[in-house]
Order: sequence, then structure tokens, then C-alpha cells
Amino acid sequence: MGSRMLSRLIKRSFCSGWVACVVVGSCAPALAQDTLTIGQVAPLSGVLASSGKQMVLGGKVYFDTVNDRGGVHGAKIRTLVLDDGYKVDETVRLTQELVAKPEVLALFGFAGSANVGKLLEDKILANAGIALVAPYTGGELLRKPFNPWIFHVRAGYADEAEHMVKQLNTQGIARIALLYQNDAFGKSGLAGVESALQRRGQKLVAQASYERNTTDVDAAVKQIRAAQPQAVIMVAVNKPAAAFAKQYRETGGGGQLFNISVVDPAELVKLGGIENVRGLGISQVVPYPYQRSLPVVREFHEALKKYAPDAEVNYTNFEEYLGAKVLVEALRRAGPKPTRAKVISALESLSNYDLGGVRMSFGPKERVGSRFVEVTVINSQGKLLK
Repeated sequence: MGSRMLSRLIKRSFCSGWVACVVVGSCAPALAQDTLTIGQVAPLSGVLASSGKQMVLGGKVYFDTVNDRGGVHGAKIRTLVLDDGYKVDETVRLTQELVAKPEVLALFGFAGSANVGKLLEDKILANAGIALVAPYTGGELLRKPFNPWIFHVRAGYADEAEHMVKQLNTQGIARIALLYQNDAFGKSGLAGVESALQRRGQKLVAQASYERNTTDVDAAVKQIRAAQPQAVIMVAVNKPAAAFAKQYRETGGGGQLFNISVVDPAELVKLGGIENVRGLGISQVVPYPYQRSLPVVREFHEALKKYAPDAEVNYTNFEEYLGAKVLVEALRRAGPKPTRAKVISALESLSNYDLGGVRMSFGPKERVGSRFVEVTVINSQGKLLK
């Protein structure tokens, strides 16, 4: 989505850092009593910026839809969006800023295992007694041990790793290498792949890391190429994933490439070149959004066409659209005067909840709403095929 499109969708305020008041109303400090305020911290700049903008967009188009239909119990949804640049310290600072506002009822759609993990470590969510719904991460540290604050609409990285390793083994591929980001996100993926291989009596033939918020993958390319793997699983975000694919292919690397779900295929094609990312497999944690086979997919296409006509459907904005549907249903069940505690109780009541062909199940001791995983492939036109 272009910068002009984004600027039309998001009103900016610099009253206290980078703040975007999305969906309804203005950025005036005074809030009407009939407003439901949601907080979102997203990477709108930095290495994950393209995904961050799609995360915000996916939630926004559903909140717009709800508001146009009269809101929730007559109250309109107002979303405060802040840019953390995918930096952990900024995530912490901005989240503290949001939860200090008593009108913020819930948090929505953050990104980064390390970022969200720090919120748990510092007890920011616990001290605020607030739910975080649909974070864009599958990190196991956010799931185990159990915490009551985070409601996931996606499978975890361990689930994705198991699915990819199983598929590769079915193809007779056992020589697998791993590229991972050197942080909680990457190490969660590393642990998932190692566990999946261990269950099959196998080991990685090579593993190499790159530093967070960089695209410096030169050493990783050399290390992995030297092992001559049949396949390389990448636990990486857009820019370093594209950089690795480009360098690996251009230096003669012939292994089949896979990446975990948190990448934008259009960005990989743009940055890495179609000749280098063609055939790259990406694990996905929500159903294929490009064919209108499910009611919720058809609904999403119509919402995007109406509220963001210049934007394109992708997995990231569809995932956060589903997350927004979960959150709005919880707001509805929380009643006309919701509180943070009532929202959490309402989320726990969503057992086998049908979003329109996609079901989510939460409960008092269940915070992972879906375990769905499938693999897609980038074709010669840069599109995803199932």
C-alpha cells in the first residue's frame, strides 16, 4: 500500500510520540462516553514496516465496518496506533503509555516475539489487567507457560515448524538447514524445527543467524551453502529473508527455500527478485484469502474494497481482520459498559466461535484460538499458490 493511501487512512497526532487515531472521531483529547478505545503498537517503520501497515489496515477495515453499522451497543470503536519500529524498548514504552489511559479497554495486533515477550517479562499486561488480542507472532514463550493476557488467533511457530518438516520428509528431504533471527522470535522457530526433526531422529545440517533489525546475512549464506542442504527453513522477517534468498541463489545455493508465516510475499519478490524467490514456500496460519470460498473471505474482500479500495488482499491484513472480529465480539459480549476484566471474561467465552468458516476457541485455560497451518508457494508471477 502506497504512502498516500496510508496517509488517507491514518490521521497523525504528535501530542505524545507517534500516535494515529484510526477509524472514527478525531484526535481531540476529549472522548465521548459512547467510545470504545483500543490500543495498538505496530512496526510502521523499520524492517517490518510493510507488514506493520498491513496489520493496521486489516483491523481498521473491520472496525470501520462495525462503526458504520452503529458500533457496539451504540458505541463507536476508536483505535490508537503507535509505531514502535519493531524495537523492543519502544514497544514497552508505548504500551505503558497506552495502558496508563483508563479508557483503553484492550490491546490489539502487536508484532514481535521479543517485543511482546518483554511485556510479559515486565508484567506490563498483568499490572494493567488488560488483554492483548491477535499479536502477529507465533512465539512459544508467549504461549508456554500459560499466561491469561494474550489471546492468539494463529498457530505457534512450533506448529508451523512441525508442518514444514513433515512436508519435507514426505518429499524425501532430510538434509535441512536453518536461518534464524538472533532473538526470541528466531530462537522460538529454531527450537520448533529442532524438536520436529528430533521426533524423526534427524538433526539440522547447519544453522546460522543474523542480527535483529539488520539485513546482514553474508556470513549465514556462506555457512549454510557450505553444508549443501536440500532445503533451508528461514525464521526471518521480510528484508533479511529477501536478502538471504537473493544472496543464496546468486552464489549457487540450490536448496528448497521455506519461510515461517510472518513475511509478505510481495515484499520478498520486490526486494529479492522473482528469479530468487520463485518456488519459496511460506507456512500460513489462516486460510487462503485470495479465493472467496469462505463467507469470512468474501466479507473481507468487500470490506477492503469499500474502505481501502487501493489496497490488496494478503495474509497479513486478513489475519488481523479475523483478530478484529474476535475482539469486537468480545466487546459485544462484555456489555454496554465494558471494562478490561469484562473483555477478558468475554474472550474466554468464545468457544468454537464461527467467524464465517473460520473457528476460534478460547477458554479460561485456553489462549490459542487456532492451530491451522498450511504451506503456500510463490509462483513465477510472484503470486501465492496453495
